[in-house]
Amino acid sequence: MRHALRLLVSILVLAAALPASAGEFATLKDEIVTARQALVTMVLYRDKRGPEQQRTVKATADAVSAHLAKLKAPEGKATEFKELRSTWDAFKQTREKELVPAILGNEREKYELIGAGIQKQRLDRMYALLATLDR
Repeated sequence: MRHALRLLVSILVLAAALPASAGEFATLKDEIVTARQALVTMVLYRDKRGPEQQRTVKATADAVSAHLAKLKAPEGKATEFKELRSTWDAFKQTREKELVPAILGNEREKYELIGAGIQKQRLDRMYALLATLDR
């Protein structure tokens, strides 16, 4: 539980650090934060692991994918944009195929390892790419 609380605090700090700009990539970042918060809710509150929260977790991630699919690379930033897409795809796939099942199966060690490991690395990378793309 202590690790989950640290994870939540980290997410809230990142959410508070969102830029106030109305750019498309800032909006996408907001959506990623929302998707992440939906998942963290499942981690922190066992009573929030039912079908309704599972639908919320899936819907928020699908919203990010749909928004990302509509965006185009800013001029001169095709490489960063391509990396953002591939990082999101890997993040979402791990989330759906490994992380959510581990949470639902109460496999705490597994979901903490994934969440604090590769998923955190990917999330940090996406935030850095979004900042670059929004400039």
